[in-house]
Amino acid sequence: MDFQQSLIATVHDYSLGNLDAIDFNQELRQRPTALLIPCLMEEFKRPALSLIRDTLSTLTGLSSLVIALSADSIEDVNAAEAFFANMPFPVQVHWTNGPAVHEVLSSMGSLGLDLTGPPGKGWAVWQGLGVACQQAEVIGLFDADIRTFGSGYPERMLRPLLNPSHGMAYVKAFYSRLSLETQALQGRATRLFVGPLLASLEQIFGALPYLRYLQTFRYPLAGEFAFTRDLAMNLRIPSDWGLEMGLLSEVYRHVAPSRITQVDLGLFDHKHKSLGNKPDEGLQRMASEIFCTVLRSLMEHEGCVMSMDQLPTLEVLYRRVGEDRVRQFGLDSAINRLPYDRHGEELALHRFADLLRPSLSGLLASPIAHQLPSWSRLNSCNPSFAMDLATAGKVGHQSPSYTPSAIRLRRPNHSPARLENQAKASTISAA
Repeated sequence: MDFQQSLIATVHDYSLGNLDAIDFNQELRQRPTALLIPCLMEEFKRPALSLIRDTLSTLTGLSSLVIALSADSIEDVNAAEAFFANMPFPVQVHWTNGPAVHEVLSSMGSLGLDLTGPPGKGWAVWQGLGVACQQAEVIGLFDADIRTFGSGYPERMLRPLLNPSHGMAYVKAFYSRLSLETQALQGRATRLFVGPLLASLEQIFGALPYLRYLQTFRYPLAGEFAFTRDLAMNLRIPSDWGLEMGLLSEVYRHVAPSRITQVDLGLFDHKHKSLGNKPDEGLQRMASEIFCTVLRSLMEHEGCVMSMDQLPTLEVLYRRVGEDRVRQFGLDSAINRLPYDRHGEELALHRFADLLRPSLSGLLASPIAHQLPSWSRLNSCNPSFAMDLATAGKVGHQSPSYTPSAIRLRRPNHSPARLENQAKASTISAA
């Protein structure tokens, strides 16, 4: 591993094994820290989540663990609670699609806010942040399907934020994605789509600051990241497959590059997504939504719009850069004695290239994305909304006889009488 630095700080893995569980737990106790894991019930049937649970059980200094769970029944949620029953810190299983949660989210419709979906990772992350931010000052996020999860993952990703003297607000993981079974390179969406796409856009628009920022991240699609509560509270959360790229756009909007770092987690493997047989399936759908997210962010941060007239140039550049990357990954694999399916990589590249034209047409027809509002905005609408949501996530599965009407929704009281009393109190206090 090299030791180079660039626009944002990079924490390298020098493979020295310098981990210290005792020191790390002491650091965790100095700054309240929560971990958030968005999760489907199907993950409880796989060994990865057991590995994650057992590894996290050593973090005695952790303040809390929030499981943002999508489940079909109360029994499923109770089983998830039992799975995490013996952890040395509080665990809240938040039922993201439970009836009480649905009622609380729907209640904000009267203020013109649609918070009821679409269901997915972004929606789960957004809810989990609302729960975790109530007490934690640092929040870290991991997926539930990481097959190589080790003690170094949380320690290396959280430590840049635990000591305020580092000045960091956001941490993004990067890693070497290899299959545990075959040792083949994984991460096709990053290697064969995002990398060539950003390089091609730079040739068209020039070395724009935002493009330089995105290219600084070694694994921009990594689903593992951490941030301070102040930052997390002010991020709009994308609700589609553009979540990771959309979050990078939000971080760019709120944080100076000097307060961002990326951390090498070493070898990494998790559940693989298939390429898909149609444009709206698998990695093809993911790539299409990522493409739209990147172009939308260029509109927002640089005022640049890609036209249909520029599209042929992008298609040619993308294929050329992509084919060069395939050759480079082939060389990397050969020297490291890794299996490499060059033909399969080329086919995936061409599938991704075929998505550019219909994706751009769809973006130009409907440029505004669905983003869930930041928690700071929601708190301004209803200061008790986050507490209501957290309560609903728990109350919704405490009893089979539960009905949504059992939740009492607290709304801010802006009546004239209350405002007059507040004004009098402020006058007395000032005197």
